[in-house]
Amino acid sequence: MNTLIFRTIAPLLTALMLLFSIFVLLRGHNEPGGGFIGGLIGASAFAIYGIAFGVQAVRRALKYHPMSIAGFGLLVSTISGFVSAPLGYPFMTGVWIYPNLAGIEVPLATVISFDIGVYLVVVGTFTSIALALEERDDG
Repeated sequence: MNTLIFRTIAPLLTALMLLFSIFVLLRGHNEPGGGFIGGLIGASAFAIYGIAFGVQAVRRALKYHPMSIAGFGLLVSTISGFVSAPLGYPFMTGVWIYPNLAGIEVPLATVISFDIGVYLVVVGTFTSIALALEERDDG
């Protein structure tokens, strides 16, 4: 399925899917979505790019090994859970801060950092699996 039309549309489709995966990630706690679903969409984007251009092109585009991305995501999620402990709250309790940026109060929470960590774990893990399967098929 490596046709000229597919190779032409794959970069655009990959970019749109990655943008949509970030959109789904960021709206996850207000509406359906979140880190897991966003991560699956992002990993699917890299799989499509890999089918069109090969495994090495995806590895060059990622810059880091997919399992390193997953490990960093696990670290971010774990740290997000431990932030509440010094404040006297149970593990994984959401902690909010409200900094003023240019005169606008911006709510930030450990909830979004946890979701970002889950997103990175899912993207890294599923991309690693997809690349391993594509390498196996290429021989």
